[in-house]
Amino acid sequence: MREKIIANTLEKKLIAIVRGLEPEQIIDLGKALYAGGINMIEVTFNQSSTDHYAATTKAIAALKQELGDKILVGAGTVLSKEQVDLAKTAGASYIITPTVNTEVIRYANALGMVTMPGALTPSEIVEAYEAGADFVKVFPAGEMGTSYIKAIKAPLNHIRMLAVGGVNEKNIKDFLKAGVAGFGVGGNLVNKEWINNGEFEKITALAKEFVKAVQE
Repeated sequence: MREKIIANTLEKKLIAIVRGLEPEQIIDLGKALYAGGINMIEVTFNQSSTDHYAATTKAIAALKQELGDKILVGAGTVLSKEQVDLAKTAGASYIITPTVNTEVIRYANALGMVTMPGALTPSEIVEAYEAGADFVKVFPAGEMGTSYIKAIKAPLNHIRMLAVGGVNEKNIKDFLKAGVAGFGVGGNLVNKEWINNGEFEKITALAKEFVKAVQE
């Protein structure tokens, strides 16, 4: 599965980031994204309350049960080994973190999961890579811009990087040219208003725009 996740990320390049949705909503969202050509979904943990952990794991499990291998599900905002365990038990095959926690990276790798920790500075990026990260999530990429990506990719072109934060269907090509291997896209794709209104066809249409942008 590790090889499948890595290959799919390199080929498809797009991971949809989902926060705060009920398990029922996430099934319809997963179907809408899949219809639009996106087959990777990151379901995030809410760190403000351990009570919310159950909602995250239920959402991950629901996606796996309803959509099977059509959707490759990962867990986001993973900050502890406990959350790695919860995510894996629920069916997640990769984890994405907002920070560089070498203990979490190594632990998830030992469980056979793909790791995508978040980093910003060159030192953090190298630290994550040396701890075993399969990809390093540069966050917030949109705030830093493509010139920053180009600058850090020059000496660190051996490290696969993902751009996350502020990425949309209009600037995504520029980030590709800057050298990133893929993207995590949240609110610019997973529109909460559309979801609450049941307008999943709009998400499918937007997903197709993102897919077209990375394939051209």
